[in-house]
Parts: sequence; C-alpha cells; structure tokens
Amino acid sequence: MARGLRNSIGLALAVALLLSACASGRAKEPAPAKELRYGARMARLGFWQEARFRFQKVVDREPNNARARNDLAVALEANGDFPAAFEQYKKAVSLDSADKSIRRNYTRFAEFYTAYTKKVGKVSSAP
Repeated sequence: MARGLRNSIGLALAVALLLSACASGRAKEPAPAKELRYGARMARLGFWQEARFRFQKVVDREPNNARARNDLAVALEANGDFPAAFEQYKKAVSLDSADKSIRRNYTRFAEFYTAYTKKVGKVSSAP
C-alpha cells in the first residue's frame, strides 16, 4: 500500500511540474508602466542605452504613448542621436500638446537643435 501511495504522489508531482512548465513556457513581458519606471531609473543612474531600450519597447507596443516618446527622445538626446531625438520630441508633442513638460522639452530641444544644425552646417532645422 505504501508503494502505491508513493507512486501516486510521484505521478501527481510529475503532472503538476509538467503543467506549471507549460503555463510558464513564455515569460510575461513587463507592463509598459513598469518599463517606463525602469527606464527612468536607468536614466537617473546614467545608463542611457538601457533607458533608450526600455523606452523604445514601450513605444513599439504603444505608438501613441506621448510620455514614452518624450522619454525616448530624452534618452536619444543623451546618447547624441539628435535627429532621432528631434523626431521623437515632435511626435510626443503632436500626441499630447497639453502636457507642459512635453512641450517644454520639445521647445528646449528645438532651440538647441536649430542652433546645433546651423553650427555644424546641416540642412535640417527645427520649425
């Protein structure tokens, strides 16, 4: 009897492990809000490439997320990719022109980018 009980318990454990492995076959992606928080944390620590990666993931999942586009623009700017940053700032402000911090970031960067492009001789400038 003890042997039969042992086999039943062993079989039950095996089935439970198999079911849990099937259920967790693919890791759940973090929610966009969690990605934004983590990206902001990485930015505060100066890990701008990681911050850019996190913000880009959110933009890929939620293209109309103005906050994510603004944060991506900040990270791109910090990494020196000014043309891409400018595009993201423009998209962010077009998605949410009522957000004061997004407008302020766009205006500040547009002024910088216009002066920068004049200085380095680029054709494109901020409107």
